[in-house]
Amino acid sequence: MTDILFIKTSSLGDVIHHMPALTEARAALPAARLAWLVEEAYAPLVRLHPGVDEVIPVAWRRWRSSMTKPATLAEIARAFRALRAKRYDTVIDTQGLLRTGLMTCVARGERHGYDAASVRERLALPCYDVRHNVSRDLHAVERTRILTGLALGYTPQGAPDFGLDRAGLRIPGPPYAVLLHATARPEKEWPVANWIALGQSIAVRGMEIVLPWGNERERVRSEEIASALPGARVPARAPLDEVARLIAGAQCVVGVDTGLLHLAAAFGVPLAAIFTASKPHLTRPVGNGPLAVLGAQGASPSVDEVIDAVGKLSG
Repeated sequence: MTDILFIKTSSLGDVIHHMPALTEARAALPAARLAWLVEEAYAPLVRLHPGVDEVIPVAWRRWRSSMTKPATLAEIARAFRALRAKRYDTVIDTQGLLRTGLMTCVARGERHGYDAASVRERLALPCYDVRHNVSRDLHAVERTRILTGLALGYTPQGAPDFGLDRAGLRIPGPPYAVLLHATARPEKEWPVANWIALGQSIAVRGMEIVLPWGNERERVRSEEIASALPGARVPARAPLDEVARLIAGAQCVVGVDTGLLHLAAAFGVPLAAIFTASKPHLTRPVGNGPLAVLGAQGASPSVDEVIDAVGKLSG
């Protein structure tokens, strides 16, 4: 049996962008055993992909905040020993960062990654036995698909398939819309007043408004928006597999450029994506459902533009 290890640890959007590559690898090598090294917070989501045989959690984000503490160093040592305990036929780092390169070095097997013209951080280059050229001008989904195909000996074909079963995750109930206002980068945000105006227009269509959040600042923002929208719901913070079910069941999703936006696209949920500070041609959501991309780097869309797009998607 062929054993393959994928290394794509974070962020959420990057993890989702890797899923079509794994779907294709499973189709090309149906008898292979596919493992995925990923940040512990994203492991529940990765386990929803039917093509994954093993999910190996790491805690880099937690480790880096206490790297000098003996307990942290001991945990890192245990994790790396466990990683080295198995030999893989192929190890593929589809992220191309120094930290993922170091994890690739720890793993045993033929190590594949991007070449000097393609890698995101050149310090990762010595960690690879085989380096592949993949244009940095391509969307992240396509870069990952191409690198994986080069490493495993096939050519990606057709539209990306994220491998996620929306129908199997949906929970029956009244229609609702999910507003993804939260993002780690303030410059990607859309004003609260805009979200309130949008929410009011969606509520008129008979949909409940749901405002998920991931940290305290985002919770406060969700509560602020919900306070102006009668009947709006701010759910409790939940692990990613539960958030995935929430998004899979939505009638539509509207969001800024953030990881959960890409999850909605992967499910094929009708989706309006709001761009304000990033480049849509490189990071736009990709999926097979109804999809509108609004705005651009330095050009935020108006409320009316988003309302019009949502009306076309949901109506």
